[in-house]
Amino acid sequence: MPGDLWEGRIVIVGASLAGLRAAETLREEGFTGPLTLVGEEPRPPYDRPPLSKQVLLGTTTADATRLPTRREPDADWRLGVAATGLDPLAKRVLLADGESLPYDRLLIATGTRARPWPHPEQAALDGVLPLRTSDDAARLADRLAAGPRRVLVIGGGFTGSEIASACREQGIEVTVAERGSGPLVGALGGTLSKLAAGLQRAHGVDLRCGVTVTALSGDGKGRFTGADLSDGSHIDADVCVIALGAVRNVEWLADTGLAAGPHGVACDAGCRAFTMYGIVTDDVFVAGDVSRFPHPLFDYQLLSLEHWGNAVTQAEVAAHNMVHPGPYRRPHLGVPVFWSTQFGVNIKSVGVPTFSDQVVIAQGSLAERRLVAVYGYRGRVTAAVTVNMAKWLEHYQSLIETAAPFPPAPGAADGHPLVAEFPVPSDVPDPKGLSHGPTVALTGHLPDRRLTVVRPGS
Repeated sequence: MPGDLWEGRIVIVGASLAGLRAAETLREEGFTGPLTLVGEEPRPPYDRPPLSKQVLLGTTTADATRLPTRREPDADWRLGVAATGLDPLAKRVLLADGESLPYDRLLIATGTRARPWPHPEQAALDGVLPLRTSDDAARLADRLAAGPRRVLVIGGGFTGSEIASACREQGIEVTVAERGSGPLVGALGGTLSKLAAGLQRAHGVDLRCGVTVTALSGDGKGRFTGADLSDGSHIDADVCVIALGAVRNVEWLADTGLAAGPHGVACDAGCRAFTMYGIVTDDVFVAGDVSRFPHPLFDYQLLSLEHWGNAVTQAEVAAHNMVHPGPYRRPHLGVPVFWSTQFGVNIKSVGVPTFSDQVVIAQGSLAERRLVAVYGYRGRVTAAVTVNMAKWLEHYQSLIETAAPFPPAPGAADGHPLVAEFPVPSDVPDPKGLSHGPTVALTGHLPDRRLTVVRPGS
């Protein structure tokens, strides 16, 4: 790569997937300066997707999910200590142990945490568990191995659905409570949500949609025993898993002047953080689940993603741009890709299904539970979701990247005519009406702050 590499002190806050891949990329790019990784958890970086799948099924342990390293990042690891603040003028990261770390360039990769149950005294009941960290997965796996009479899962998103699938695979009775019209509706819209609901019920899940859990109850000795629902019903259960989506870890950035809010930290396509006034910085970068970034394929709206692949590719772009001068910097333009395995089917998506107004079943059928659903917005393809037909994903990704017309031409992929003669509305709900948070959020038209103009003499 032509041009001299930037040299200085780099601090990465967040020692998970994005932080690790950024550190490795910095060294691969030739950066030789001081590098520090700060991580709130005491353990080295580990893989999160297996936590709601293989770990709960007992086919692997939470301790066996450590991420492999591509190369030694030669970094100063500060694990088990959280970042509590940032002084952007002095260029120092403040840590929970009272220390502060100087930096010349900073990468924010603090990711997300599980959204808690809103009533702390109920959340503290023995048997009420979140699922986000390795320790969370180990505790839940132990509970499932003990053979509870019933598990209540609050939230029908991908994590909640995967937990329910793991329960049924082990013969455990499970109830899923979802405020929205169906499971996965926030991520995939109404058509595929109906498929997901049918899958759950066919596998014996007690699926309750259009309801909320109003209270968790205990036995008077601190043990969870059940929950009351908004429709007046009561669920008896031994274990309750809170699967309400994620919270971006941005509190430590309060009062820094950065554009940090509930949807994450806003940045440009080169991963440079914005200030709250929309001014791009040149010494603070963002990557992974905590980021919000513009994408030209989706009207330059800011995307917030909880995707494994996005964390990797964005971290690599951020690391490259941290050490190369402007003319050699790259944009982060990867198309979002996501996958899930549940109830015997493999679901993969590319693009942003919620950025759509119509959907068509382009291959296969809902009845066969083997299909490709293609999503469109204002006459162009914006997403595709495959169910047990993942080999076609690359084809539809090319349609998204080239803004191909929607609906796709009959036989575009495999020579077979479209199953659905006409597209139907994609039926994407307002996220505010869901129990689970979407794994992809378009936040460009939902500003986090309001500015007040103060005029002299007023």
